[in-house]
Order: sequence, then structure tokens, then C-alpha cells
Amino acid sequence: MGDIQPATREAARPTAPDRRGAVVAALMLSMALAALDSTVVSTAVPQIVGDLGGFSVFSWLFSGYLLAVTVTLPVYGKLSDTFGRKPVLVAGAALFLLGSLLCALAWNMGALIAFRIVQGLGGGALQGTVQTLAADLYPLKERPKIQSKLSTVWAVSAVAGPGLGGVLAAYADWRWIFLINLPIGAVALWLIVRHLHEPQRQSSPSGQKPPPRARGGSRVRATRGATRARARVDWAGALTVFACGGVLLTALVQGGVAWPWLSGPSLALFGAGLALAGLVVVIERRAAEPIIPGWVWRRRTIAAVNLALGALGLLMVAPTVFLPTYAQSVLGLGPVTAGFVLSVWTLSWPLSAALSQHVYRRIGFRDTALLGIGAATLILLAFPFLPYPGQAWQPALLMLLLGAALGLFQLPLLVGVQSTVGWSERGTTTASVLFCRQTGQTIGASVFGAVANGVLAARLGGAGDLDSVTRALATETAPEAVRDAVASAVHAVYLGAACAAALAFLVLLCVAPRRFPVLTD
Repeated sequence: MGDIQPATREAARPTAPDRRGAVVAALMLSMALAALDSTVVSTAVPQIVGDLGGFSVFSWLFSGYLLAVTVTLPVYGKLSDTFGRKPVLVAGAALFLLGSLLCALAWNMGALIAFRIVQGLGGGALQGTVQTLAADLYPLKERPKIQSKLSTVWAVSAVAGPGLGGVLAAYADWRWIFLINLPIGAVALWLIVRHLHEPQRQSSPSGQKPPPRARGGSRVRATRGATRARARVDWAGALTVFACGGVLLTALVQGGVAWPWLSGPSLALFGAGLALAGLVVVIERRAAEPIIPGWVWRRRTIAAVNLALGALGLLMVAPTVFLPTYAQSVLGLGPVTAGFVLSVWTLSWPLSAALSQHVYRRIGFRDTALLGIGAATLILLAFPFLPYPGQAWQPALLMLLLGAALGLFQLPLLVGVQSTVGWSERGTTTASVLFCRQTGQTIGASVFGAVANGVLAARLGGAGDLDSVTRALATETAPEAVRDAVASAVHAVYLGAACAAALAFLVLLCVAPRRFPVLTD
């Protein structure tokens, strides 16, 4: 049997009608805010630039938001372990809504970018705290149900976001893209304030802190994990972690785009980031309650899951960033059809995630994840062998299979690692996992962008990069050699993604314990 047996030996008790459904609805709405915001803006960029100008810096609408979300995840994770999930989630949602309102009122591109960063500061609290609360509210055997619902929110947002943004920009005004967040967020905030009630932060005789409950409902069983009556926050560490992450991620996002990799700005940012990383280590070693505690990397299970999901973030760049380019430039599809080729994996991913519990209850979390990432490696390796130019159903079929494989990989790891820690460590653990995945995506975008441009330059005699070539393909009939070069560049990216998947497989096989040390509920 799988490694969840210790956590399923629970005392029988009647299931009283509760109001957790209202809290789950709030969590799904909060997750929808963060998920939609990553996709809904993309289709409105032409209207935004036409109104505000600033074409040369519009990419920071996405980069600024991503940086703010990523670097705040560890901070919010620790704060939720210190002060509770509810105040962090309420503060994050309020900050996100404030940023949305300010974005709608922006008067130029610089202001809009600044307000997007404010949104991202709130989005980091939404992403991390929602995932943590999902584990707090449900015992282990019920967590796949809530996690699959959250996965469905991401899937629907990925499909509906670009279309919604295009409709609002075309028939209303691009500012409604941000204003629409306000009623959704207001409902989520009301549900959280009204229905989510956490116990008073006080130490129990056994050193355990009870997890939250929905109002009127039964309290989730407590897990091990001592808490302190007096909260101590490592604000110096939080500020240094924020600065270090911001500098290094800026170097990765802008390197090779705004300036060459070996240029002065790039080297200066990497140098400053490494210096700040050293300062983080010094501060965190001396802190009584560090923002990034050492046990996150000393425990085999958490370290292995962090590295494996970092590799997941890396490999996800191949389909999400490069497949639409392949579909339009090589297959000759329109934007809508190209979007469908990508979106089919959002159908199989949540379904596979929901069914994964039947697998990991038999063979364990690690072996289920190995099965999923092993299949994903083979699927990614198959992409370069597709016929040229091929038919749209061929990459769509691979994406459908890839979504099923990754659903079998990600959810068991997330549920498994959350089940190895007590309440007082779950926020930090969840945030570290999400931080590694987000960082993997940032690194993947930089690395695979460089790979694609290098292959394209080699095939075309050093002329142009992927962005300029695909823009030319969209406006004129290009020689077959150019389309073939784009196909080769995307194939190289998929080979790199297969290597990232293989790395995740090796990490789980060599580092993760075969049976996760699950705590008894």
C-alpha cells in the first residue's frame, strides 16, 4: 500500500453539516483572480499601448507582476505560519484589489507597470495562502478533491483569460480588464471574512496548534508542529530575500532581451544578486524565526519536491511560450486555433490530478510522481519527431497526453509534501514549493529563449531572432526555409524540456524517500 496509510487511521465521527463550501468558493475566486491576471492582459496589449504608449517597455506589464509574485511567496508563507492564514489572505486580496483599481486609473505606461507590481505583491499572498488553506481545511484523504478544483480554476483561466481580455478590450475598454477584478475580489473577501475562522494563536499543552475551520463546521484534526505565543518576524530577512529575488529575477527576465547576457547591466545585476544571496544566508542563520528556514532544504522530502517542481516550471515554458509560435508559424494556424492546440492540456491535467489519488494510495506519492514525469519525458521527446509541417491534431494529441502526465506528477507531490509537516510549517513549505516552480519558469523562459534564438540564427546564417522572424511570418509569405528554421528552434526547446523532465525524474529517484514521512492527522 502507499505511504498515506499512517494518516488515514482516524477515529470515526459523524460528519456534521458545515460551511466549508463557502470557504472553498472564496479560495477558488481568489485563485481565479491570480490565475486570470496572468492571461487576460496579453490580448489587450495593442489597445493598452495605443492608449498609453510605452511600447518599448510593455513587457514589464508581465515581468513586473511575475517578479512581485515570485519574490513575495517565501515572505507570505512565513507570515501565514506566524500570524495565521486569514489575515495574510485578507491583506493580500485587499492589496491585489487596490493594485487593480490603480491599474484601471493609470495615466501612462510607467504608472501601469508600477501598479501591476502592486497587484503582484498581493498576488503572491493569494497563490501561496490559498494552496496552504486547502491543505488546512481538509484531511489528507479529501485533499485531492479541493486541489483538483483549484487545478480546474487554473485550467479554465488559461482558456478563458485571453478571450475575455480580447472581448473587454474590443467592446468595452482595456481598463475593464482590471475593474472586473473588483466585484470578484469583493465577493471572495466577504466569504473569507464571514466564514473562515481560525483559532486563537495560543500554545496548547502538547505544543500543537489546531488548524482553521469553516464557520459552523468541524475543526480539521491538528498535526504536529509547535507554535509560539509571541510572534517573531524576521523583517530584515524578509527585506533581503525580497531584494535578492528581485535583482536575480530581473537579471534573468531582461538578460538577452533588454541587454546582452555579458553586458555591463547583466553582470552588475548578477553580481549584486549573488552578494545579496550571501547576505540572506548570514541573516537567516542568525534569525530566531528565519523567513527561509534551513529545514526547507535539509529535509529530503521537501528538498526533492522543491527541485522536482522547479524542473516542472522549467519544462512548462516549452508548450506555454513556444507551442503557439509553432502552431502559427509552422502549421499556418490562426490565433484561435493555435490557442486550442495549447489549451487541450488544460482538459486532461485537472482530470488526471483528480484521479491521481487512486494511484498514490496504492504505490505512494513518489512512485506516482515518477510515473507521471517519466511519461512526460517520453512525450516531450516525441515532439521533435512530428512530421513536418504536420497536422494540428498531432501536437494537440501530445499536449493532451502531456497534461495527463503532469497532473499525475504535480498533485501527488504537492499533497504529499504538505502532509509531511504540521500546521506551523505548512505555509513555509507550500510557499517554498511554489517559489521554486515560479523560479523555474523564469529560468526556463531565459534559457529556452536563448536556445531558440541560437538555433534560428544558425539555420538562417545569423539573421534575426525568434520574435522578429515570427512577426515577419505573420505579415508576409516567408520562404519554406524560414518556417523549417522555426520548427527546428521549437524542436530544440522541446528537447531541452525533456531534459528538465528527466532531471526531475532523477531527483525524485535519488533524493526523495520512497515513502513520504506523512504525519498522522
